[in-house]
Amino acid sequence: MEQRRSTDLGGKLILVILAIMAVVAAWTYFGVAANVAVEQGAVTLRQTVLDSAMQCLALEGAYPPTLEYLEENYGLVVNDEDYVVTYVAYASNVMPSVQVVVR
Repeated sequence: MEQRRSTDLGGKLILVILAIMAVVAAWTYFGVAANVAVEQGAVTLRQTVLDSAMQCLALEGAYPPTLEYLEENYGLVVNDEDYVVTYVAYASNVMPSVQVVVR
């Protein structure tokens, strides 16, 4: 009878360890997936800013002077809580430099 109890306890211990490993694996997977989504968001935001600048060039004949100009006149929406956008316009006929960094 004593031998059977130790076997039952060993089986339960293995199940607990497997359950903990599954939780840790899921937590890691979803954490990595969230980071990938945020990084992809930065890439998409940069491309959206550049597309808006190109639209401004096509309609007005010049690149926009500031990021705020795109927000006010072209409906660009920037998530300032998650991203820092650096927009540098050198001249009205030179494509601006755009960098997006995750906060």
